[in-house]
Amino acid sequence: MRLIQFARQGKRGVARIKNGQAIVVPLADRVIDLANAALADGRSLTAEVEARGEGERLDYAALLKAGEVLAPVDHPDPTHCFVAGTGLTHLGSADTRDKMHQKVAGDVESLTDSMKMFRLGLEGGKPKDGLPGVQPEWFYKGDGSIVARPGAALEFPSFALDGGEEPEVAGIYLNDAQGRPWRLGFAIGNEYSDHVTERQNYLYLAHSKLRACAIGPELLLGELPDHVEGESRIWRNGKLLWQKPFVSGERNMSHTIANLEYHHFKYRQFRRPGDLHIHFFGTATLSVGDGIVPEPGDVFEIEAPVFGAPLRNALGAKGNDDFQLGGVGSL
Repeated sequence: MRLIQFARQGKRGVARIKNGQAIVVPLADRVIDLANAALADGRSLTAEVEARGEGERLDYAALLKAGEVLAPVDHPDPTHCFVAGTGLTHLGSADTRDKMHQKVAGDVESLTDSMKMFRLGLEGGKPKDGLPGVQPEWFYKGDGSIVARPGAALEFPSFALDGGEEPEVAGIYLNDAQGRPWRLGFAIGNEYSDHVTERQNYLYLAHSKLRACAIGPELLLGELPDHVEGESRIWRNGKLLWQKPFVSGERNMSHTIANLEYHHFKYRQFRRPGDLHIHFFGTATLSVGDGIVPEPGDVFEIEAPVFGAPLRNALGAKGNDDFQLGGVGSL
């Protein structure tokens, strides 16, 4: 089952996508409303949606064209939505996988820190003894205010050296009243980072990730297939500039989803009751690796059939930020 959130004629709603139609879920403004009701009723989110029956049928393509589809999950207070992720988790295509294995096969002391981290994942990211595996690379992106809806432009700060796409699967989680996280489902996403800043020095990773992102348009309920295939594209002036397939799912990863989840939610501050979490799982496919330099107005398109409709977002105009050196006041 796949869900969307939409805003139409000033009114929000949730709909189930089926045969190209958006079937409204009665009495639901947000997906987290449905999730909280499911928790209270002791049933799955899918069962909660089915128990509500079917409301009005809308033209899904028309909703997308009109820009009325929202991110597939959000919190009414964006400060209670955390956006984070893990990197160096994906093996990539067979060719990329072979190259990565060759890079990490030598003496560990001769490896870069990134390759050491990747090697740790290969060796211990999929534990089989019931205990946690090795920790992944982890990063923070921001709160719910950075999540752009499908079709919206991704903010391009004035200080950014690059604005590049990252096609990734994101896990969506809601903490219950006792602080236990529950996975609502998965969404395809554009994790969108500043790769030029990051490549200057790996210690700039944190800076490079403090950017906008996008997920959706649909939320896939249930388990993530162990093999996900998709394609990432960049359009410029209506013409295809670049395209490349990508893969995800545990078959193509050096960590299990459970291991990545453990190493995020083991921190008590991420188990605050009522908080929503959007967690990106990483990628091995980037246009920057092929020498592409995105420009304002370029449209990023990320598609994986298991997630339904593609996610499209343009790169916004270079920002005119209002914060300058010396802008901090003194009381």
